[in-house]
Amino acid sequence: MDLNTITEIRRPADSGAIKEWKKGYAWLAGGTWLFSEPQSDTHMLIDLESLNWPALKRSENGLEIAATCKVVELDQLVEKAPAEWLAAPLLRECCRSFLASFKIWNEATVGGNICMSLPAGPMISLTAALEGVCTLWPRNGKPREVAVVDFVTGNHSNVLAPGELLRSIHLPATALEKTYAFRRFTLTHLGRSEVLMIGTKSRGKPKVLLTITAATVRPVQLSFNGIPSADELKRVIDDGVPFSLYLDDVHGSPVHRKNLTYYFAEQIRRELSA
Repeated sequence: MDLNTITEIRRPADSGAIKEWKKGYAWLAGGTWLFSEPQSDTHMLIDLESLNWPALKRSENGLEIAATCKVVELDQLVEKAPAEWLAAPLLRECCRSFLASFKIWNEATVGGNICMSLPAGPMISLTAALEGVCTLWPRNGKPREVAVVDFVTGNHSNVLAPGELLRSIHLPATALEKTYAFRRFTLTHLGRSEVLMIGTKSRGKPKVLLTITAATVRPVQLSFNGIPSADELKRVIDDGVPFSLYLDDVHGSPVHRKNLTYYFAEQIRRELSA
């Protein structure tokens, strides 16, 4: 879609070149949402591609994903991941949980999906489940770090201040080395996620994390010291996910989402205990 309100495009070599943030400014990464509908209040686009951030950086400490990393680049990393990254296939499972064609993967960015902060955002599901930490760059201030589970605060809302930029997401090696169980439900084939849940379990350690997304307006992560019993699992879900947190839209009612959460949580519990 043509954005006929845009009067200026900037391609800075450094994000610090944008000293002042004004109403009508917008960061541009993949632009798959930005160009999908009118942006009547936007008159300047600031193109992040000119910053040339490396898409993916592997190290002994884990994986750093640039906010400008294309979804297709993350999907292709699976084939090159170290053998000890047992959770590497989860990258592909989440990349292929978009309500989008493979064509979109070539433009859509990981950071863009997280910053949209929609409940069904699969990059939110992935990075939250793998204990991701966001590095944020304010316009006038020092960089700060926020866990992905705390970054998204509600349906299409997050902790970003005006002009603040998501620079990268770090996934620790300890999370990438975990075993996992993945469950997702959509009303239609290749449709938007009504529920997307991921359980992870440390090797040689009893700690289990259950991450609930898409069913709720923001990510919910529940921690267990060992494989819980079925009754304990249900009780912790009830305590950690009040009914008001379940999303209500055309893709599913809160009641249906809650029942699916119970159903998939029990499947994940059994899979991780095997």
